[in-house]
Amino acid sequence: MRCTYIASLFWLFELCIPARTATINYQYLEGIEYDKNVKPAGTLTDVSVSLYINRISGVDENKEEISFDVFLQITWEDLRIQPVFNNKVGEYVELTKADRDMIWVPDLYIRQLREMKMLTLFEEISSLRLYENSTISLSIGATIIIKCDMDFVLYPLDVQRCPVDFSSYKYPVKDLRFRWRSENALSFPNDFGDGFFRLPKYVVSFYTEQESQIVNYSDDNHSSARLEITLSREVKSYLLENYLPSTLFVSISWGSFVVVPEIVPGRMVLLVTTLLSLITMFDTVRNNSPDALELKCLEVWLISCTLFVFFALMEYFIVLFGIRYDKHWRVAKAQHASSIPPSITLQSAVTMAQSTMDTSINSASFQRENGLEHATLKVSGTNKIQPHDHNSKTTSASLSNIQDTVQSAQKVSSVMTRKRFRNVADVALLYAGSQRGRLDQLSLIIFPVSFLIFTISYWTMYLTESKKNFK
Repeated sequence: MRCTYIASLFWLFELCIPARTATINYQYLEGIEYDKNVKPAGTLTDVSVSLYINRISGVDENKEEISFDVFLQITWEDLRIQPVFNNKVGEYVELTKADRDMIWVPDLYIRQLREMKMLTLFEEISSLRLYENSTISLSIGATIIIKCDMDFVLYPLDVQRCPVDFSSYKYPVKDLRFRWRSENALSFPNDFGDGFFRLPKYVVSFYTEQESQIVNYSDDNHSSARLEITLSREVKSYLLENYLPSTLFVSISWGSFVVVPEIVPGRMVLLVTTLLSLITMFDTVRNNSPDALELKCLEVWLISCTLFVFFALMEYFIVLFGIRYDKHWRVAKAQHASSIPPSITLQSAVTMAQSTMDTSINSASFQRENGLEHATLKVSGTNKIQPHDHNSKTTSASLSNIQDTVQSAQKVSSVMTRKRFRNVADVALLYAGSQRGRLDQLSLIIFPVSFLIFTISYWTMYLTESKKNFK
């Protein structure tokens, strides 16, 4: 009884709702037989495209892919098909699977397509409708994975722009033109937003080029309906997770300039802990962020913050060295210098060298004036004549004395130069590390001002580059 009752309900349902049926005549206007492998007659065939974007499945930064669920609809006119409706309940009729295999369909090619999966429940989600004016509409539900060339140099201020071209590979622009439908080319669910969709990390927006674009495949130009997908990253989470903590670490390192330098454990623990925290943060960001050919924007920030803390640690090392020099080495050096007699000065050495040279020259001239420059001959026991070399020995001795004096003067000059350099170093070390030193006070002003200048320059430069990519 139950089965009979259900069968009667189905029979009443079919009586109340008449089916849409039509008789389709496939014919050329010239009377030639229809060929599904040949496009409609005429010089140019318009194919309009529309998308209903159901949801964004995700963005894979490592693979540089975007996946989303869509219902793709393409519409074209084929005057070779003349439908004759048996009962005009509506303005279109759903074609059967047998009819689909007999109709010409444009060869849709998505240039940036990585993979396309047809949506199926009990059967494939698609429909082919034929309208009274010989217009055919094909609708397909699919999950599309798009390849997008991404650049992460400005991460996390990067803006990714991914153009997607819907075109034909077989027919050139003179035979087939793809364009977006004039009305409702893009449609979204009610919870999608006004043309954009929010993901955990990205804000995804869509834009269609109303004019038909031209792309080149092999040796010919092809018409394209271009969809542009823009991915702009949510920066608030990065400000709270990376920029704010790193700024606080750098600010904490400035507190070491207030700590008394003699308290080594407290100041060292503060600086070293801050430095290690920034290094750990940089390593975490580098492992969890997408790869790029250059240093990313966030990595530049973290490296700079690490350098600021490192320079603060180097400043403390200079202060410690100055304190140790002031307390131990300078006192020992002063005691050692007091036990050594004062050495000859540079001016006295130069004066002595000049006086020695003048004495030698005067002696030589005096001997020449008295006729001693003539060689005196002495007769030896072997009847050989030898010159008297008394004057030559005196001259060579004088020259050797002059050379020794000049060398001593040069040594004194080098000693005086080193002494001046040591005096400058002593003043610098005392200024840095002694009890009356001022290096910590200057650092307490220089470091914050330098970091402020760096911050302003950093955000100005990278925000300008990010806005250029967003346009």
